[in-house]
Amino acid sequence: MSDRSDVIEVLSRYVRAADHRDPVAMAALFLPDAVVEIFHGIGGALTKLGELAGAETIGGAVRNMMAPHPARGWSHHTTFDHIVTINGDDASIDAQFIVYNTVGHRLPDAGWPAGVNGAQGSITPVESGYYRPVLGRVDGSWRIAHHVIVHDLPMAF
Repeated sequence: MSDRSDVIEVLSRYVRAADHRDPVAMAALFLPDAVVEIFHGIGGALTKLGELAGAETIGGAVRNMMAPHPARGWSHHTTFDHIVTINGDDASIDAQFIVYNTVGHRLPDAGWPAGVNGAQGSITPVESGYYRPVLGRVDGSWRIAHHVIVHDLPMAF
């Protein structure tokens, strides 16, 4: 893979670790002394909501600070429009994100009624904004050194 693909893959693994609420996978994506800053931004003004320091703390946040998935539910963090800059062993990404909550309907005891086809449940967008990680390549692997999350919507944090 190219450096650009490798860098984007780190962000792909980040969103999957968040979806799976996997603290070990999340922590592995960050340098030991990494920092995550979380903001609400609108009209160019940023309001800081919180900060996490250290890979283990950041990893633990997916289990301790994110709401658990509801019964028959899941989240899908999606990223797109990646703007990637690479300079030697340093890289940055500016990507848009949307988080969707998916909740499946419970299968009726008698099965789905006649004529019912397709997915049974709902998919609802619940968050959007920008991910702006800065990465460093250490021993041939890209890891996040500093990550800025800018939410489009106000957040209770």
